[in-house]
Amino acid sequence: MRIILIVLTMAVVGAGVGLMLRQIGQGPGPAVAPTPAAADVQQAIDRSRQTAIVRAAQKVGPAVVSISVTATRVVRATPWFPFRDQFFKDFFGERQYVEKVSNLGSGVIVSPDGYVVTNEHVVRNASEIKVTLPDGREYDARVLEEEKDYDLAILRIEGADLPHAELGDSDSLIIGEWAIAIGNPFGYLLSDAHPTVTVGVISALHRDIKSSEGVVAVYKDMIQTDAAINPGNSGGPLVNALGEVVGINAFIITKSGGSMGMGFAIPANRVKYMLEEVRKYGRMRKIWIGLLVQEITPLLAQGLGLERSEGVIISRVDRGSPAERAGLERGDVIVAVNGERVRNYESARRAIFGSRVGDVLEFEVIRDGEPRSFDVRVEEAPSN
Repeated sequence: MRIILIVLTMAVVGAGVGLMLRQIGQGPGPAVAPTPAAADVQQAIDRSRQTAIVRAAQKVGPAVVSISVTATRVVRATPWFPFRDQFFKDFFGERQYVEKVSNLGSGVIVSPDGYVVTNEHVVRNASEIKVTLPDGREYDARVLEEEKDYDLAILRIEGADLPHAELGDSDSLIIGEWAIAIGNPFGYLLSDAHPTVTVGVISALHRDIKSSEGVVAVYKDMIQTDAAINPGNSGGPLVNALGEVVGINAFIITKSGGSMGMGFAIPANRVKYMLEEVRKYGRMRKIWIGLLVQEITPLLAQGLGLERSEGVIISRVDRGSPAERAGLERGDVIVAVNGERVRNYESARRAIFGSRVGDVLEFEVIRDGEPRSFDVRVEEAPSN
């Protein structure tokens, strides 16, 4: 092996010497290709830098906005007294006052006529909302609709020549494809409104996040990404390599308070539905099934002769409701909705989450110890 390597090395050296001799005119040979001009090299480098990620960020970036919110909240404070003397507590009572708090988030303009999408928790209890574009223009915004369960809000600004981003099909996402998070993290520390871009991949799809105390929204069927999502990114877009908005960044799972590669976005198709409702009806139509349910305790399960204390029991069926017309009755135990198992009240709520007016839901129940199935067509909730 050593001999072969030496021979090859010598052959290369010999060829190099022969080439040098021909170049100085001591032997015939082909002309040597000219050295590329510096300008050509620079152009090639510039072209290589224009990746799909760069183009997507340039396409969507102008439509990503900073949202500054002034919100009000009622603060209740009870005076503190030594030994907690009941007389003083009753005499002075509880003190209440209104406090103004500021909040910052991100959003994205999704139409040329000024519809802006963000998270509901960004604008919750807002008394004033300012939307700032990357080019420095600032507008007052009004809330057209906010949906706590979806954690989505639709705002409207009035302006000319507004940039906007295109909503893509979140159902077509592929695990492992590029994911670009754009927003304004820590906007209060920066002196301009230009958005920040972070890059990762689509880590997982259809993620269901367990409910936690104090969280109203149902985070179901979420998009997971490892693109860094930091405080202030809430409401900003998650973008694919085509420059389409495929999700609205909502929250992260973290131990330190910073990004650790587990961010979650609300699918764009959910946003599309909400926009369609607002455009057509001026609001999100509330769904109506016409049931009141309660959880099944072990004692109640024993009294009903149930093997397990799982599911929810129907305690009331509204007269003239979709549930009544479908044949559901008081005392039925709901164990599944559309094939999704119901264990308690929270799982029942999540099972019907995302249902739309006109959808048909299959309720699997236990009645008199026997399994039965009923199809319920969802209707719009009556105004009363």
